[in-house]
Amino acid sequence: MRTKMLRSSWTPGPDHGRDGPVLVSVTDFRLNRVMDLPGVHRAARQLANGWPELEGAYGMWLWAQPVARRCGAVAVWRNEAALHQFIVWRPHVEIMRTYRGRGALTSTTWRSDVFDPAETWARARTCLLA
Repeated sequence: MRTKMLRSSWTPGPDHGRDGPVLVSVTDFRLNRVMDLPGVHRAARQLANGWPELEGAYGMWLWAQPVARRCGAVAVWRNEAALHQFIVWRPHVEIMRTYRGRGALTSTTWRSDVFDPAETWARARTCLLA
């Protein structure tokens, strides 16, 4: 049985609309307990509020499959350095520490010569539903 996948609207970053290659990052957090999902969602929304300030961020979508206890993000970056800056960004580190051990996190990345929202989401969705 497939569960419904919810997706947020696109949250643009400061690099949104810039030409050139991008790095796409897809994260999938599979929670052990459904009770943690609301807190993870609130934390993700808080990070999204800071997205317009993140250097090298094109933008991102949050996604969730609540019944399956899964959630994550599809984030688009200028390059690996921009992604790394996010990974070590204090608010992100604090959230990761808070939810460490409450599920399993996987991620994947790929490069694209240009950012095409429909193509990016379709490829990410295929990865998440595999």
